[in-house]
Amino acid sequence: MNFLEKLNLAIAQNQSLLFVGLDPNPEMMPRRYCESGSKISIIDSLWDWLQYQIAQTADLVCAYKPTLGFYEALGSPGLELLHKTLEAIPSHIPIILDAKHGDLNTSTVFARTVFEDWQVDAITLSPYPGQDHVASFLVHPNKAVFVLCCTSNQAAIALQQYPTIDSPFYLQVVKEAKTWGTPEQLGLEVGTTNVDVLGRIRAEAPERVILARSIWAEGGSDLNQILTVGLNTNGNGLLIPVPLDMLVSEHPAEQIDSLRQSVNQTRNQIIREGSTCDLWMPDVCLLNQHPYQDLILQLYDIGCILFGEYVQASGATFPYYVDLRKIISNPQIFHQILSAYADILKTLNFDRIAGIPYGSLPTATGLALRLNHPMIFPRKEVKAHGTRRVIEGNFHPGETVVVVDDILISGKSVMEGADKLKSAGLKVEDIVVFMDHEQGVKDRLKANGYQAHSVLTISEITETLYQAGRINEEQFKALAESH
Repeated sequence: MNFLEKLNLAIAQNQSLLFVGLDPNPEMMPRRYCESGSKISIIDSLWDWLQYQIAQTADLVCAYKPTLGFYEALGSPGLELLHKTLEAIPSHIPIILDAKHGDLNTSTVFARTVFEDWQVDAITLSPYPGQDHVASFLVHPNKAVFVLCCTSNQAAIALQQYPTIDSPFYLQVVKEAKTWGTPEQLGLEVGTTNVDVLGRIRAEAPERVILARSIWAEGGSDLNQILTVGLNTNGNGLLIPVPLDMLVSEHPAEQIDSLRQSVNQTRNQIIREGSTCDLWMPDVCLLNQHPYQDLILQLYDIGCILFGEYVQASGATFPYYVDLRKIISNPQIFHQILSAYADILKTLNFDRIAGIPYGSLPTATGLALRLNHPMIFPRKEVKAHGTRRVIEGNFHPGETVVVVDDILISGKSVMEGADKLKSAGLKVEDIVVFMDHEQGVKDRLKANGYQAHSVLTISEITETLYQAGRINEEQFKALAESH
């Protein structure tokens, strides 16, 4: 079960979008727990308070979010307290570790610690190190990350709204983060009291889960406004924090239950109003229909297939450009593409799936989740510091790996990735791509010991677009001549 499935089950079981921040902050601990000033007794008192919060909320919330910094500030007793707290959380409720981790050098080992040793379900990360940092966490099957894209700190406005209010940096973070992972594995952390900011992020990322923060700050927006702009059209996709003043009260359950009911009332109203997501429908009917006709037309219609003079990574100029990075933001198409890949992978024998950075990592991860096979990936650039790992993820020499990539043009990048995998003692026999540019690339791969498979070829795409009237005769000829 992946993180999103576990989260949705908890939401359904407790009928709640609320989460609790399990933070052992001595300054906020209720006075009734402060019986002594010694450090040991403070830890014990914090533990009593945390246990009480869990007991009071286990049937009222959908997630718990311990903040790592509060536990670290207490030293080694604090980390022991963290382990006790994690063990006390009911196993069916997901745990989101609020770490804001942003160190690339320690990302691999830290991901292994939090996901394998501590068994948390998701973690918050800083976006600044980029996809290379996030990928170290996404290689862990069924886990998820929340990328921080906005905070409510007034001093951060100068950065977050740079260069202009109309085109702020926080929206650029959202746009980039969407290309790093699938909606099942990557969400967004949004700290704001500004309902317009939340609305803009939701509009940019309608398919992502948003972890809301700081909405209860003084002068914040009305809860109904937050829900109206933050929930997706299915009444989901927004996690609401339980206010701290409820958690420090003597009997928090009653107040939290009242908040839960208020959220559900607005949520149900949104569901009843029946807003629906965009759904692509076919508008042509061909006698000799290609099996993937609708998928080809959708890719063209959403701008994944472009025409013009485009310089490829190999240096060659083609009259078209295929950009599959957009597919992860369109669940309908992404689902179809994963199914098309899976139809090929199901006929092959392999132990692990390897994605080639960076474009195919979301697809490889989606396939790992769907086919229940672990994923690894060869680093694009091997770091000169830290662990200097060539391959990210867990594996055993001698295992067979199937390589997944997006497009075969020259075959250079996919062979370089396959060679890195083989240098680590892994066997690579099959390479599966979505589109083959043809021009003998599969033969070139076969000569190097690899069997290549593709969902589509550029000639199949060209023929289908021409028959459907999406491209004219001039474009068709230009494309035909390019392969």
